[in-house]
Amino acid sequence: MDSKIMVKLGVIQTKSYDSNQKGISKVSEILKKLGRKETEIVCLPEQWLKNNEIKDFDLEFLEFKRIARDFAMTIIPGAFYEIKKNTSIISPIIGPEGEFIGRQEKIHPFDYERKNVKPGKEAKIFNTSCKFGIIICYDMVFPNVANILTKKGAQVLFSPSRIVRRGIVPWQMYVQIRALENRIPIIAANVENKKYGGNSIIVDLSENNKIMTTNMIKLKGESQKSKEFELEKYESSRKIRFSDSNKFQ
Repeated sequence: MDSKIMVKLGVIQTKSYDSNQKGISKVSEILKKLGRKETEIVCLPEQWLKNNEIKDFDLEFLEFKRIARDFAMTIIPGAFYEIKKNTSIISPIIGPEGEFIGRQEKIHPFDYERKNVKPGKEAKIFNTSCKFGIIICYDMVFPNVANILTKKGAQVLFSPSRIVRRGIVPWQMYVQIRALENRIPIIAANVENKKYGGNSIIVDLSENNKIMTTNMIKLKGESQKSKEFELEKYESSRKIRFSDSNKFQ
């Protein structure tokens, strides 16, 4: 009897939309397609809507909440501005019962964002079909974010991102390096249009005689992809990697 526990994880790559309503309507159809494939967790890019300043997340993502409930699916709708007394960039999580179950704040606002965005203070773990963490775009540059999430028990990392075309190559390198450093798969979503370079990726790992390599699935255009993972298979290699680390000054 095969006792392997498999989980199906997915990513959606978006394009530009004329309005939030049109974008959410189009992406809702893609989410349903992933739901019919029994995808358990799906991640979308950062700031992929026409207006990314969200006043009411429940109202804005009402249709996503319905889809999450109908397919018992966890949806990470992306990452957006939350305009309050202290503006934050947050990635909300819709759980498989169709309600928001938490949020991850962007810990490292990028460049111009630093003028008015309050940095997040905690890397959080969420637990639905598996334990996972969220790395919002520029947070991928800083090794401690992925490392702390993994050491807190994340089995996979999702990254809502919005990467310009000239930044795609280094971005994909960062994602692969974080996966290798922490022996953990990473699913990173991006926007594709004239400015942003798409190439969303699913990074898996394979080991051959103690050498770990990355395997990448890349997306083109407005599209979606899901993949089954046996998340337990990385645990022994991860334990060895972390135990090899020595303290130094």
